[in-house]
Amino acid sequence: MGSALAYHLAYSAEQADFAAVSDQNPQVAQALAERFGVAEVCPDYHDLLAQDDIDAVVIVTPTNAHVEVVKAAAAAGKHIFVEKPLALTLQDCDAAIEAVRQAGVKMQVGFMRRFDPAYTAAKEKIDQGVIGQSVMFRSNSRDPWRTSVEYARRESSGGLIADMGIHDFDLARWLMGSEVSRVYSEGGCLVFLELAEVGDIDNAVISLQFENSAVGTVDVSRNAIYGYDIRTEIIGSEGSLMIGGLQHTPLLVMHKNAITHDAIPGFMQRFETAYAAEIRAFVEMIASGGEPAVTGEDARAATAISIAATRSLDEGRPVMLEEILS
Repeated sequence: MGSALAYHLAYSAEQADFAAVSDQNPQVAQALAERFGVAEVCPDYHDLLAQDDIDAVVIVTPTNAHVEVVKAAAAAGKHIFVEKPLALTLQDCDAAIEAVRQAGVKMQVGFMRRFDPAYTAAKEKIDQGVIGQSVMFRSNSRDPWRTSVEYARRESSGGLIADMGIHDFDLARWLMGSEVSRVYSEGGCLVFLELAEVGDIDNAVISLQFENSAVGTVDVSRNAIYGYDIRTEIIGSEGSLMIGGLQHTPLLVMHKNAITHDAIPGFMQRFETAYAAEIRAFVEMIASGGEPAVTGEDARAATAISIAATRSLDEGRPVMLEEILS
């Protein structure tokens, strides 16, 4: 992910100069610097933050290190782009948000689906009232591969629901225009049994109740062997919207009694345009003095839903969001 965002910072954000790169692995940092023509490599990110001519940073660390780096960047007076999720706990989300507020800098969180052309168009249609009142949200996030066992540990990624479902939880709030009030999760380790050894699962379904009485479902899976599958449907009182599909290349191969097409291989192919757009939006926000499109508060709300959904899975009961937020 760091390499992907570095690419878009180098080639999509015309208003920014890509000044320095930092990574704990010096070979990785050097390779990125050479690939994108970056003049400076900083093995210690604090050295990067100490440079007065750097205005902003893009933070792509493991999730459990986000807050540490956000706080340091804010203290150094840098504007911040940080990958999702902002943090795994509300306490850490609050610490990051407060550090940014006290420093007077801007922070954008990397929920890139909001910048995908299809999702952006859907949001515009909803706001225009094209489908009437939105009453049901359905979304799925399915990976064609298993993540590493080490990353699957909850202390690293938050587990399946937090790691994958958080995008859908953010979309749910954004597209439905309402906060989630209650969740109920069902899931299990059904294919990759080794994930159970670190307390994770590979498939889950989460039911959502919204404060405005709308309903929804999210399903997440690590074994969509047919391809990367991200789709969302909004059912309204006067119509529906369907976002996403399975076909990557607009080509159908037709034989007798069979028509086939390819599938989307991975998230970089599906959301390349969105990753570029979110980095451009971040840079343009800094240049114009505007406000971030996805705030720390947005990230905190999505984290709260993921915490509630994970608690529901663990305890086998519906969980009210007020239990998490109180």
